[in-house]
Amino acid sequence: MSTRPTLPHPGTLPGPLVGPDWLGRQLGAPGLVVLDASIGAHRGTGQRIPGARPFDIDGALSDHASALPHTMPDADRFTDELRALGVNGTDTVVVYDAAGIYSSARAWWMLRAMGFDGAAVLDGGLPAWTSSGLPVEGVPAEYAGPRGDFTARPRPELISDSGRVAGVLADPAWAVLDARTAERFAGEAPEPRPGLRAGHMPGAANLPFGELQHEGRMRPAQELRELFAARAGDRQKLVVSCGSGVTACVLALGAELAGYRETTVYDGSWSEWGLPSELPVVTGRESGGGAAGGDARP
Repeated sequence: MSTRPTLPHPGTLPGPLVGPDWLGRQLGAPGLVVLDASIGAHRGTGQRIPGARPFDIDGALSDHASALPHTMPDADRFTDELRALGVNGTDTVVVYDAAGIYSSARAWWMLRAMGFDGAAVLDGGLPAWTSSGLPVEGVPAEYAGPRGDFTARPRPELISDSGRVAGVLADPAWAVLDARTAERFAGEAPEPRPGLRAGHMPGAANLPFGELQHEGRMRPAQELRELFAARAGDRQKLVVSCGSGVTACVLALGAELAGYRETTVYDGSWSEWGLPSELPVVTGRESGGGAAGGDARP
């Protein structure tokens, strides 16, 4: 007679990152919820980890009253959507995406920002899961199970707007890290969203999110510490940004693994800062030292 796995209390999660083997041993345990946070074209794989439920960042789990993509919904909306997914306040949640580690980190950070600590990201996502020989199933249209009792308890310090970021740029205690590619950061490549200025915030440093990964998995903590220290120096307070607030959360995950404990995500990211406005923009590959080495663009 087979026995169902016994899930440890959320406090005994290995950390903010779990491997396919760990999740494979726990799959099917009472109190475990697996969420598929894939976005864009990655939502069309046609397969999922068995029992996974859709955490729809492109849809219901973004604020569509905002003109900006992928911004946080309010606490009431977030609560309702998580309850509709059957998530309880006592559950352990593992989030993954079909790209590897991409939008799953955004779902993890959203849960943290809404006061939920019992969540982790699947290291390597669906590609690592399938390459480990673990089972998949077809994707149903939607979750049809019972509602949960999740209640959002926002932590506003984990999400920042442009006003806070502008103030932080002048504060030597903080480092601002940009997860976009080096070419986009420098203003050498066009932004994928039309109408945005090219370049970066003066004083920001570039840390492309892919540098935090090796063969689709997050690098070891010591390597992550070295990558962050090379950009932030001895500063322990971080603002992370990207194109639309998604891959900035890969930096937030990496920072957590590296031991940083005061990180905030710029929710609007370049989709907001890059709009024509008085917010300052500079170009060039120099980073972390103001406008030197680049051309300022108001």
